[in-house]
Amino acid sequence: MRIAVVGAYGLIGTAVALRLQRDGHEVVGIGRDVASARRRLTLAAWIALDVRRATPADWAAALDGAGALVNCAGVLQDSLRDDVQAVHVDALAAMTAACAQVGPHRIVHVSAAGLAPAQGPFARTKLAGEEALRGADVDWVILRPALVLGPSSYGGSGLLRGLAAFPGLILAMAPAQVVQTVWIDDVAEAVARSVPPGAPSRITCDLAAPGDTSLGEILRALRAWLGLPDAPLVAIPSGLGWAAAGAADALGWLGWRSPMRSTSVRQLLAGVRAVSRDAEAKLGFAPRPLETALRANPTGVEQRRHARAYFVKPLALATLAAFWAASGLVGLTALPAAARVLTSAGFDAGLARGLAVGGAVADLALAAGVAVRRTAPSALKGMLALSAAYLGAASIWTPGLWADPLGPLVKIIPAAALALAALALMDER
Repeated sequence: MRIAVVGAYGLIGTAVALRLQRDGHEVVGIGRDVASARRRLTLAAWIALDVRRATPADWAAALDGAGALVNCAGVLQDSLRDDVQAVHVDALAAMTAACAQVGPHRIVHVSAAGLAPAQGPFARTKLAGEEALRGADVDWVILRPALVLGPSSYGGSGLLRGLAAFPGLILAMAPAQVVQTVWIDDVAEAVARSVPPGAPSRITCDLAAPGDTSLGEILRALRAWLGLPDAPLVAIPSGLGWAAAGAADALGWLGWRSPMRSTSVRQLLAGVRAVSRDAEAKLGFAPRPLETALRANPTGVEQRRHARAYFVKPLALATLAAFWAASGLVGLTALPAAARVLTSAGFDAGLARGLAVGGAVADLALAAGVAVRRTAPSALKGMLALSAAYLGAASIWTPGLWADPLGPLVKIIPAAALALAALALMDER
């Protein structure tokens, strides 16, 4: 059967697409930006479609020939790149309208467990999308997974690994709060059981491992899974957590998708609870306990490196932004001194001043560029190029700076190395 998977390059979508493909289905991936996904994940076809703006007619064209639709699209909260109302409500309404008119008439919608309207826009829009789907003239299945964990790391699962792998201790906000989990393969299993014709329809099904787990227990389990020795569990004060969430919210408007935003804090403080027996009663299988899933998926050095580097990436980017901004500001405020370095090397006074101003402005532009997600990779490459230009030009015209006690040239080398390391960590999926 031809099955369309919306958001097939995300954490859940990828696992679902691969599982359906292994089951012999012809899988079509649909998403906003599929260029990278097309290279790393071979499906029957990839269709680029901005779900935030797609009309029922757009969906009808994209879903042509499909026997089922699986919607794995979701965003945490509004930002420069995301709109919760558009993705969770408007997009679901548009694709449902297309399915009701021309098919496919079976929709499997992946939502989330433990939602309540008081938890904010994420929960409200998720619930509104579910309610609209229930009223549609299609065979719908709503799956509500608890906190999804798996071998791959993205979003909240990446943050948990970073906290679990923190040097010398385990950081957690509200470590005693109940947070139920479900392994990614069990989510894919639930989807696989929901797509065939004749499968149960018009049901809402929670997906969760048996038993209640606390956030602290999950972090300890992940630390052991990563092969790291146990460490003290340190509770993060709620005020500090909310401050970090506020900073992450602000960065969201620069295009960064940190999972540590106010929506995450709100959900965490409310806990994540689901009906553990729902899948067995409605779909005929029981999700595995977290410990069982972790033992069946041992980690390698790449998972440990990713977890240990989780907080290194934002620290590196912040350091580079501060370094290049300070360099530019110092250049502008000490313009005569900067120009004298060039005139002493034989440059015309006007040209020397122009080069000093140009260099300072370029430094400030790179600092601003690295702060924005869309331009950060280009800014990091620009830092490498400008560092090489500074070192090369100085070696030719002012080689004495290499012996300067303050080391103005020597300091460029570790800054360039940090930019190279940050560039290697830029991929999100």
